[in-house]
Amino acid sequence: MFVIAEKLNIQIDNQLSIKPDYLIDPFISGNKYRKLKYNIFEAKKQGCKLLLTFGGAYSNHIAAVAAAGNRFGFQTIGIIRGEELADKITENPTLLYAQNQGMQFHFVSRETYRLKESVTFIENLKNQFGDFYLIPEGGTNDLAIKGCEEILTEQDAEFDFITCPVGTGGTISGLINASKSHQKILGFPALKGDFLWKDISKFARNDNWDLITDYHFGGYAKINTELISFINEFKRQFQMPLDPVYTGKMVFGVFDLLKNGYFPKDAKILMIHTGGLQGIAGMNQFLEKKNRAKIQ
Repeated sequence: MFVIAEKLNIQIDNQLSIKPDYLIDPFISGNKYRKLKYNIFEAKKQGCKLLLTFGGAYSNHIAAVAAAGNRFGFQTIGIIRGEELADKITENPTLLYAQNQGMQFHFVSRETYRLKESVTFIENLKNQFGDFYLIPEGGTNDLAIKGCEEILTEQDAEFDFITCPVGTGGTISGLINASKSHQKILGFPALKGDFLWKDISKFARNDNWDLITDYHFGGYAKINTELISFINEFKRQFQMPLDPVYTGKMVFGVFDLLKNGYFPKDAKILMIHTGGLQGIAGMNQFLEKKNRAKIQ
């Protein structure tokens, strides 16, 4: 079922390497594969036929759950933030892909969406859709952490720093739990705000981590010309695409920190490429409307 072909780390220079975790699966990419692995096992064990989850218009998680459901024999429902999107599915590459994978959508207002963790809201969904296996927004729960703990292998023990992008905190929590005592885990949040410290602390068993909060570029899905140029140059130089919401910002941040002497000169750094490449199409739609340079 869930078979992962581990990819070798790619060395960029004497200090820096990248783990191309996005290559483990072309559709359930990177950390989404890791997060869904044990949740799919559990849903099968419980005999559930329906997966229900939450996400925004361009959510990597929505696309991955739809693909996983199609592959492993589940019906899927996506609770989508934004009622106005209901008649714009064909204009949205993420939602169109998820729909083609068999996902049904239930669009709610942003105000209603904020209630997604409330007992009453979940009960109303069960009354509407019947019994389902609930996967939280972004996929982060105990089983997702377990899957993300498998990102690091024994071969990665040589690295002093492990870096990753941060959305809901699940991936970094798994990395923290799987890390060695001599390693420092650095997370690069894609969102503004301090709430992630508390969220990560609920799952992380070690204290060898920190968040670098200077590279969100204004907030979730916010970008500028400098970031786009960096992503395009990185692809040209290393033949590796970066998404603009998560990994692109993290890699930009690591390069900037290296340039400014943040890391010791003899430190070895491993960046985790968590995927998210399906979001490039949607971002390029936005950039084209603004008559701005696109991601190559």
